[in-house]
Amino acid sequence: MTPVRSLPPGLETIRVSFATYLRVECGMSTNTLDAYGRDVRELLGHLTGQGIKTPGDITHRHLAAHIAHLSTRGLAASSVARHLATVKVLCRWLEAMGTIETNPADFLDQPTRWKKIPGVLSPRQVRSLLAAPKPDPDAGPDAPPYWSRDRAMLELMYASGLRASEVGVLGLSEVIETLGVVRVTGKGDKQRLVPMGKPAQQALTAYIDTCLPKMVRPDGRDRGRVFLSRTGRPLERVHVWQLVKKYAALAGLHNVHPHVLRHSFATHLLGGGADLRIVQELLGHADIATTQIYTHVDKDRLKSVHAKFHPRG
Repeated sequence: MTPVRSLPPGLETIRVSFATYLRVECGMSTNTLDAYGRDVRELLGHLTGQGIKTPGDITHRHLAAHIAHLSTRGLAASSVARHLATVKVLCRWLEAMGTIETNPADFLDQPTRWKKIPGVLSPRQVRSLLAAPKPDPDAGPDAPPYWSRDRAMLELMYASGLRASEVGVLGLSEVIETLGVVRVTGKGDKQRLVPMGKPAQQALTAYIDTCLPKMVRPDGRDRGRVFLSRTGRPLERVHVWQLVKKYAALAGLHNVHPHVLRHSFATHLLGGGADLRIVQELLGHADIATTQIYTHVDKDRLKSVHAKFHPRG
């Protein structure tokens, strides 16, 4: 990552004003604001290193050099594309505000969208991961059974395709047990209803009945959320990542993170014959092109379909 630099006053003012614009006028979610904030801070820090002191000094060559710098760090094309989107939004805002006369980002090309086939667990690997949380034999009789929280979390992430950020904000009121669904708040604060399946529902009920009451504090710090940390506060995204990686290691799995569970959820649905549009809805994808990546994963199923239905298969 680019070292943190002290920004010149002209660039620091822009950073603060742009953050206010995104929060107040665009109404972006906290996670989106954080992502934009990191990208803008890194961009302005890199521009400062190139001798830029005011927005008017920025040229398309400076921006191109910054994007090239990101590529040399080995970032995925999707990360570079997201960063470039931030640069374009910032420059359009600067132009609209009259801070710059011409938009230096107009000549930047959008990198090819992420085409890498996502990592996916086999059903057997998923079972090993979900079984990894186990009771702690050294825990006292009054200690919360945290393993039940972790198993419920893993079960729900796989059963419903939740993002790590969606786990922490899931509220108790959004678990609709009578229908066997959860109401998930995703990117852009968009909501969707997703079935959770019987195993996940049973694990969630066991956690809510046996563990959650011991974790809730009287000061209301839990904010009505389902998954809490040991301090009684809602689980943060970083903590969710840590727990997934912890249990993946215990299950003997490598390179597993929350999105791998989400990828597996989508791939296994499509492999079982689910309609692509339904999977798009369950994942909360705005663009079906994002969902289509999963059609390239299950090669065995594609071969069997070809062999069964093609005249010369």
